Amino acid sequence: MKILSLAVLFCSIVVLHGYVSKGGDLKDDKQSPLQHKLMKLRPDAVWKQIAAVPLHFSAGHPQGMVKIGDYFFMTSVKVKKWPKKYAEQNKEYDRDAGEGVGHLYKFDKEGKLLSDITLGEGDIYHPGGIDFDGKNIWIPVAEYRPDSRAIIYNVDPVTMKVTEILRCKDHIGAVVYEPSSRMLTGMSWGAGKFYKWNLKNREPKVADFFPPLHAADNKSLYINYQDCHYIGNQLMLCSGLGNYKTAEGKSFSMGGFDIISLKDYRPVSQLPINLWSPSGRIMTSNPFWVEETATGLRTYFVPDDDGAATLFIYEVNI
Repeated sequence: MKILSLAVLFCSIVVLHGYVSKGGDLKDDKQSPLQHKLMKLRPDAVWKQIAAVPLHFSAGHPQGMVKIGDYFFMTSVKVKKWPKKYAEQNKEYDRDAGEGVGHLYKFDKEGKLLSDITLGEGDIYHPGGIDFDGKNIWIPVAEYRPDSRAIIYNVDPVTMKVTEILRCKDHIGAVVYEPSSRMLTGMSWGAGKFYKWNLKNREPKVADFFPPLHAADNKSLYINYQDCHYIGNQLMLCSGLGNYKTAEGKSFSMGGFDIISLKDYRPVSQLPINLWSPSGRIMTSNPFWVEETATGLRTYFVPDDDGAATLFIYEVNI
């Protein structure tokens, strides 16, 4: 993994994400007022925690999140048996499949569970980072191991109806969808590779392994993307973390936001996020959501698992 210098990171800026239902209406040649405003955000901005809402249900291991109106939709995996690496090299995989169940939770701003549906089948049980196009939530569910398989679904947030869109012969850990072009982008294990599918004029076909239009290597690997959202103008906002060790062997995590161009999959801007939960986990560990306020941004994070799962809400003035 390539480590970017702190000097580069702290000189970067970020474009963040407002209410996604507006994202599909953006023209590729016109920056939205939200994006223009958010370009003013700097690494020395002061993030103020305004709430910490415990989730009043067993949240498992949260993965991706979108906010639609006053409600949150969050994917999570509940692991029954963690995948175990093989002692000897396997021709196909580096570990067994483990066992688990994938979930999509709907909860309110008080952390009360309103709906729970399961996603996946068999060894394909690990949901990832998700996106919302103003109509449907896009969700990848994969085997919990690299170089494996995945199913991409979309879900109607009103009826919670699940539609299978395609199957892929790789682990897909997050997706973003461009409504205007009907292009779907997926990220492999650790976001090492980007895939793009053209869904124009294509009807969903169950059990159909649909080859991507093309694949590209990720050029920015200092963090592994966990959750990503389309922000218009052929850009996506991704959050994630990287785990590192000092020369003395002490472990530490680095988290941040990356803005990635969907034209060439290169970073447009990068920003470290130096926020931690009481457990010591970096805020960008798993699901996130960002929206505009009158004075700046409001950001939502769920970095912790199960009983400790809490929706942390921060605001930052521009």
